[in-house]
Amino acid sequence: MTQALQSQLKIAATYMRGGTSKGVFFALDDLPVEAQQPGPARDALLLRVIGSPDPYGKQTDGMGGATSSTSKTVIVSKSQQPDHDVDYLFGQVAIDRAFVDWSGNCGNLTAAVGAFAIAQGLISSGKLPRNGIAEVRIWQANIAKTIIAKVPMRDGLVQELGDFELDGVTFPAAEVQVEFVSPSAADARLFPSGNLVDRIHSDDFGEINATFINAGIPTIFVNAAELGFSGCELQGEINSNRDTLAKLERLRAQGALQMGLISSLEEAKTRQHTPKLAWVAAPQDYQASSGKAVNAHDVDLLVRAMSMGQLHHAMMGTAAVAIAAAAAVPGTLVHQAANSASNKADNSIVFGHPSGTLKVGAKAHESTSGWHIDKAIMSRSARVLMEGWVRVPKCW
Repeated sequence: MTQALQSQLKIAATYMRGGTSKGVFFALDDLPVEAQQPGPARDALLLRVIGSPDPYGKQTDGMGGATSSTSKTVIVSKSQQPDHDVDYLFGQVAIDRAFVDWSGNCGNLTAAVGAFAIAQGLISSGKLPRNGIAEVRIWQANIAKTIIAKVPMRDGLVQELGDFELDGVTFPAAEVQVEFVSPSAADARLFPSGNLVDRIHSDDFGEINATFINAGIPTIFVNAAELGFSGCELQGEINSNRDTLAKLERLRAQGALQMGLISSLEEAKTRQHTPKLAWVAAPQDYQASSGKAVNAHDVDLLVRAMSMGQLHHAMMGTAAVAIAAAAAVPGTLVHQAANSASNKADNSIVFGHPSGTLKVGAKAHESTSGWHIDKAIMSRSARVLMEGWVRVPKCW
């Protein structure tokens, strides 16, 4: 039967905002049987749901929002791991290519996983307070790590509304604290080369300093000044310049090669989600994308990060974990940029990003085997935007 004569599939789904991202959430058991396992059928389904690949770059015929922050999918199920409530799998959907990247987590959408799991009945009712904070233990299946989401409850339901403000999100909501437990990659050292600062060769920028770190998400940190940047850049300055974007992508690919994440530069094209590339600078006054003034004395450093080939409008949650982790270790480029914050009692820092500021914290310790991150903490918010069904043609 041709696709034109087929009826669309009707699949239960929830469209949620988590942090500064949005995505389509599925309970694993609600997916078609063929898509309940990893493979081509699952990828094809998620691509069609989001509206990719779209040569127009708009994702008009799908649920995606044509940005890296809104081209995302999540699959949640009861956990197969001891002492965990749910398993959370994240798929970053490419916009203009038929590709779903499963190589990393989305820290922003993590904030919505606990609320989704509670609403779907995936958490034992005996564990949920009628009023108070529900601690949802999440197994992040992409990176094999534990995350604890502290979800506020009121009258037996998830409390979504509140007065917590998150730069990059227009309206206030209830605060969800997210704790990333031992966020370093399980199969890799925190600093893959063993060095806090390496040298990275770029045909575009020459020999520059870099901190490679595996925490939250593999990330390459460089100094803004060595790229010819100030650290105050907004999206328009970077994303409107194809030459700059191409140079930054070549730098990211070279860093990925040195981190051992790819075996050839060509391979970086199939690994857009990881690693992230970010640049840091000392505090300065600047105007955020909303027009809000960010004052140098209110931040410990400035950070800008690339996501899926574009400058992110705020900060990816997983990259914020990497920032917190790197700032907690003396000698990294992030710690050097934030040296005025090194003696804070709560191990926290506040960094400036294109949409404003964000407070994060991490606890680190050094042993004979090197540096380790015990945990990283940040606050986000989450909200259900729509729930019901998505309709898609069978595409596998």
